[in-house]
Amino acid sequence: MFSQRVPAKTSLLAVLLATLTAAEERARDEPAYDLTTFMPTRIEYDSVGGWGEAFYGYDGRIWERWETDFPQAERNFAKRLRELTGVVASREPARRRLTDDDLGDSPLIFMSDVGYMRLTEAEKLALRDYLHNGGFLWVDDFWGDAEWASFERAMTDVLPGRRWRVLPIEHAIFHTVFDIEEMPQIPARDFAGYGTTEPAGIHRFPQGSLETPTIRAYLDDDGRPMAIATHNTDIADGWERESYGEWYFEEFSTKSYRLGINVVVYALSH
Repeated sequence: MFSQRVPAKTSLLAVLLATLTAAEERARDEPAYDLTTFMPTRIEYDSVGGWGEAFYGYDGRIWERWETDFPQAERNFAKRLRELTGVVASREPARRRLTDDDLGDSPLIFMSDVGYMRLTEAEKLALRDYLHNGGFLWVDDFWGDAEWASFERAMTDVLPGRRWRVLPIEHAIFHTVFDIEEMPQIPARDFAGYGTTEPAGIHRFPQGSLETPTIRAYLDDDGRPMAIATHNTDIADGWERESYGEWYFEEFSTKSYRLGINVVVYALSH
């Protein structure tokens, strides 16, 4: 409720002006879409919880969950996409909210680290419209049962009546450009020396199984994936950390790029 000491109209006007100013400042910082170029687009969202949940510390700064690996992962991926395919990719990625007016100008949007994500009703509706209008959603880097359950609850509202399915290795998405015979499990660079899974303690409880990486997809009426989730794997860290030593690049980044290029080319051509 508005304070009794401030007229409601005055308070509402102040809120609207502040909101418009913030939106204008962000719009000035974000590149507009060039419809002749593929611009990797990271979705900004809100998360529930506090330290270690909605945000965390790494590399001397505080990160919100939505921005994990951003923007270096997208910059590196766009460079490799230009080198290895005929896709004309922007050198700089875009950042958008689901409710931004120009989201439909991007054929593919990317979300990361969604284990604590909270979408508003307006964002769920906007995502539903985006997918039903032919857009493609890729969600990456979330692990275990609790983080999946959180995402699945949101998608139940976004795509009511639709159930996800695991894409088999025979699906075209694994063979669009490169033939991939096994779904890769990519750990964050800091954990790569201990194996391909990540420690249970850094993920939402109850973690359940972290062992098996999959692509889980929500399909449209024609059987086309319109939303996919690379679960129990961190594909974008393979892009972001490609320069962190020859061993990591050869062991993990090459696999991340192969899958990433397949996904993007599949989304753009289907």
